[in-house]
Amino acid sequence: MNSQAAQFVQDKVKDNCVTVFSKSSCPYCKIAKRCLDDVGAKYESVELSDREDMSDIQDVLQAMTGERTVSTTSFINGSCIGGGATTKMLHQEGRLRNLVQECGGIRQDGE
Repeated sequence: MNSQAAQFVQDKVKDNCVTVFSKSSCPYCKIAKRCLDDVGAKYESVELSDREDMSDIQDVLQAMTGERTVSTTSFINGSCIGGGATTKMLHQEGRLRNLVQECGGIRQDGE
């Protein structure tokens, strides 16, 4: 595994309340981001399609989560919650905002 990619992923997850590893063409990534927008979450979106180290990052995500696809890689407060389907379910159940709020990831007015 590429140590630079591993450090990059670890830093993104550690430094942000909410991190989404995404590809612009992934419909599940769009669902996850839409749900996060709906609850007013501040989140870091890492668009892998734009990165030369996309494959290395996906290898790291696979080692961390057991999944290589970005459709399952949204992190809140350092923990992988899954992807678009899980994020949507948490939102529909009213639990997503609380998870984001626990780590201070709700946008304030003007953000």
